[in-house]
Amino acid sequence: MAKEEDIKKDLPKKKENHQDNKKIKNEKKDKHLKEIAKLKEENQSLNDKVLRITAEMQNMRRRYEDEIARIRKFDGVELIEKVLSVVDNFERAINLDDDNLEDELSKFLSGFKLIYADLIKILEEKNVSVIDCLNKEFDPTMMEAVLTENNKDIGDNIVVDVLQKGYTYNDKVIRPAMVKVNKLD
Repeated sequence: MAKEEDIKKDLPKKKENHQDNKKIKNEKKDKHLKEIAKLKEENQSLNDKVLRITAEMQNMRRRYEDEIARIRKFDGVELIEKVLSVVDNFERAINLDDDNLEDELSKFLSGFKLIYADLIKILEEKNVSVIDCLNKEFDPTMMEAVLTENNKDIGDNIVVDVLQKGYTYNDKVIRPAMVKVNKLD
């Protein structure tokens, strides 16, 4: 019987130990679950950062490629602008020619005309084109009105004279046309 009494005395202690062990296990389990949740949150945060950085890198690469394409597209604008003043001078010289094709000036200008034709051909090959504006409606994005005229036989805001040709390069205006525009009051 003494053993039975000892067992009965030890039983509450064992229950207590068992409950303590269960409590410790639950605490450890909760601690591990919290750590797992924290690690999952950190992992998600790092994944988000990686995605944002990857997206930013792709955007930077795209902007860089766009900038390089734009630079390549308009490479040579400065040279073309300088050549255009030479073209203007050739046109002025050619306009000096008269109907007498036998005089020295006409013979000299025939060489100018050949050079001028070659220059125009080269510019056209490089996608440089003249802005067509004579007898068209005035477009301030491509033309600059330097003079006006009041002619009732012509519609309002129509270009009546081109004082200096305008040019585009790859569809970008590199020099607006200087024009005379009809303005009705």
